Amino acid sequence: MINAASISDWAPLWLGAASLGAWLYLVFFHGHFWRIEPELPAEDPNPWPTVTAIIPARNEADGIAETLQSVFHQEGGAGVQVIVVDDHSTDGTPDVARRAAASASAEARLAVLSAPPLPPGWAGKVWAMQQGYLHCLSQPQRPDFVLFCDADIHHAPDALRRLTGAAVRHRLGLTSWMVRLVCRTPAERLMIPAFVYFFRLLYPFRWVSDPRRETAGAAGGTMLVRFEALEKIGGMASLQDAVIDDCTLARAIQATGYRLHLSLARVSRSTRGYASMSEVIQMIARTAYTQLGYSPLALFGAVLGLAFVFLTPPALALLGTDRARSFGAAAWLLQAASYLPMVRFYGNTLGEAMLLPVTATLYLYATILSAWRHHRGVGGQWKGRHQSEAVRSRPNTAG
Repeated sequence: MINAASISDWAPLWLGAASLGAWLYLVFFHGHFWRIEPELPAEDPNPWPTVTAIIPARNEADGIAETLQSVFHQEGGAGVQVIVVDDHSTDGTPDVARRAAASASAEARLAVLSAPPLPPGWAGKVWAMQQGYLHCLSQPQRPDFVLFCDADIHHAPDALRRLTGAAVRHRLGLTSWMVRLVCRTPAERLMIPAFVYFFRLLYPFRWVSDPRRETAGAAGGTMLVRFEALEKIGGMASLQDAVIDDCTLARAIQATGYRLHLSLARVSRSTRGYASMSEVIQMIARTAYTQLGYSPLALFGAVLGLAFVFLTPPALALLGTDRARSFGAAAWLLQAASYLPMVRFYGNTLGEAMLLPVTATLYLYATILSAWRHHRGVGGQWKGRHQSEAVRSRPNTAG
């Protein structure tokens, strides 16, 4: 007869076995999300396509000059045309951009646009991207590709060779890579490798790049988009309220039949750092609840799932008894082993890989914070603008 005592004895054992089973699946059957793939080869496309870079910029005076210098000095081709879309900056971003072009003798290759006032139902960054797209449409000759990139990215000199080479060779609709993020402060060392790790867990890069699968993902810092594919989806208007614009764009382009590619970059890097844990938490909280579709049910499932997968193994390993402790320890070791390649990619140590449960707890907090802020009407704040305004102001088309 089953009684309360027997249940309390067996529950930790079953929980440990389940957590170990979960990690066996993740490590061996979830797209090898933990492996660090080789970078795209540096091969010249044949023929060289024309490329226009579109850079949305909102108060980016501190970093946009470095970004533009790295774009203007790309190897090969006839030279990238650049459109900086100033999104109502108050720090002189347009002037900094013009000076950067002048210092690179590239004034003729730069256009600086001022984004019109943000209309209801549009996310700010997507609205700025749309202005760049419309400018391309207005030109006598449209580019073969558009390079959407953030204003805080330093592109390696051969970045465009790698991206366009792959796009032309495999006829990709969207070629994207996640640049190396800044990882210097204690907060960054604890949180940033996990940011990339969790992103790859949600969007295994091998699955994104596999045409037989429907996983669609992209990294918004650097996205090379075939202009023909962009026209097919009607430009950015088809994702006007997207707060997570990169993955939404990837899904739209994949739906047209084009292939995607997503990988890690080793030399191209972000120039935006996070000095404190609070800053990292705010960065995660901006879009965490958006990723869950603003669903309380999805939030509950995510919290439960994260707690089970990342917190149960160390809890059992440290507090369990007999076989439950063994199962927990084995699951914790698998967890750390899967995290270790990313930790090493960022120059961290094995000991830091063992701290993934601590990091996961902080991500849980950021996710709950994101939901709480959204329901208070202050979600997704970025540079003085609430990114969830687009969701709240979406026109009601029901009925």
